[in-house]
Amino acid sequence: MSAVLADSALADAAWRPQASPWLIAAVATLAPFMEILDTTIVNVSLPYVAGSMSSSYEDATWVLTSYLVANGIVLPVAGWVGKLVGRKRYFLICIAMFTLCSFLCGIATSLPELVAFRLLQGLFGGGLQPNQQAIILDTFEPAQRGRAFSIVAIAVILAPVIGPTLGGWITDSFSWRWVFLINVPVGLIAFSAVARYVEDPPWVQRDRARLRDIDYTGIGLIALGLGSLQIMLDRGEDLDWFGSPEIRLFGLLGAIGLAGAVAWLLLTDKPVVDLRVLADRNFGVGVITVSAIGAILYATNLLIPAYAQQWLGYSALLAGWLLTPGAALMILFIPVVARFALPNFQTRHLLAFGFLALGLAAWYASRLTPQIDFWTLASFRALQTVGLAFLFVPNSTLAYSTLPRRLNADAAALYSMFRNIAGSLGISITIALVQQRIQIHRAYLAGHLSPLSSPYAHTLAAMTATLRDAGRTAIAAQHAALGLLNQTLNQQAAVLAYADLFRFTAIAAFCIVPLTFLFRRTTSGGRG
Repeated sequence: MSAVLADSALADAAWRPQASPWLIAAVATLAPFMEILDTTIVNVSLPYVAGSMSSSYEDATWVLTSYLVANGIVLPVAGWVGKLVGRKRYFLICIAMFTLCSFLCGIATSLPELVAFRLLQGLFGGGLQPNQQAIILDTFEPAQRGRAFSIVAIAVILAPVIGPTLGGWITDSFSWRWVFLINVPVGLIAFSAVARYVEDPPWVQRDRARLRDIDYTGIGLIALGLGSLQIMLDRGEDLDWFGSPEIRLFGLLGAIGLAGAVAWLLLTDKPVVDLRVLADRNFGVGVITVSAIGAILYATNLLIPAYAQQWLGYSALLAGWLLTPGAALMILFIPVVARFALPNFQTRHLLAFGFLALGLAAWYASRLTPQIDFWTLASFRALQTVGLAFLFVPNSTLAYSTLPRRLNADAAALYSMFRNIAGSLGISITIALVQQRIQIHRAYLAGHLSPLSSPYAHTLAAMTATLRDAGRTAIAAQHAALGLLNQTLNQQAAVLAYADLFRFTAIAAFCIVPLTFLFRRTTSGGRG
């Protein structure tokens, strides 16, 4: 027995992929990039889907909800499925079926068909990110992982940034169906490249041979908890959150499912996903910080385009272009951080700097005005991306630095799950807070619109006189003036509300800075 173990250890140590590790990293990242892009690109097309399918916008949102629910359920168990059927085989199955479901979505003739195909697309899309992370962890030595994760970072951070812009352009120029059909050639290329260059290392093959029992209870509890949570987060704003019996039900089911899943997975001998991986200090802290990164990334991706579209009259395409300068900066900074900063500075210090820079940029962005121009808005976002560029690669490097190789698959699945759930949570909280703060500021400002207020009376009289001079009757002029003042009131309330959200984001980023020093110092992939 000891001889067999020794031979296995020697085979593991001697194993190297036949293809270039950098080629494998690029190939493995193509499909997850397509999947993350697809998640954000569809949002822009929902009104067009509703019109084409003769359905309401509320019904059309199930196109997004069905995908997120299925995706969220699969993410934590993807590592186990990879062990069961073979990681490369599972990765290829996910790419092939995601591509096929994309094609079926593109040719769907009714909304129920489209929702069903999106559900299947989410089931297979959920396996792409964890498998990609595990492939990179096993392909690269710890000292090289920092640079390898820069490729992953570009996919994970860049895709949500360019998704709305690309979605708006495709929908305006062609048809919403091409939002899905564009995945087909990308999927075919990714499948061929993965089949040729990616291979399972010997320890992954041994894991598959040992895996026999299926943890049906764990899978069921995860499906109940995460599925209900995703529905609650995605539908909460439309259904007035806990004012809705439906949301209260899904909230209760989510809490029961997640509590039950945690208890079961910690107590059973052969869990579908090993939560004990979170006991590793660096990985546990890394999960907290990547959740913060995910929430802030998706929240800030939403704030500026939403403000531009709703209050400045920007089209979806023009609002998407606001994110483009920031995307360009990230493409520039992420490889620089991985190549030059990571080997020469303590990784914890890079993370602290990233959150500090992100917080300062968000606080600066709170200087919104109703007359703000395109380039000033774009610069707000661009400054925020500088901080983000210093977060993803250092965080991934430290999170996985002290884990044993046998836990890579479970760790990659949990890491992706926490990042995605936090992103959904960040979007939901941002939308809810914006509406709440608008109402609060509107109520406060409206208190000053009284006939006893001389500035208000003077402004109303001046606007009424101007409209009367334009040919309107006295009553019509006064009504129009009141309408214009109400519009100004709403816009001022919105400016103050969005400024509040940027300040909240800044405070959240500042609060994470001390947590970065909880990482253990390590020389793997950086200076710790």
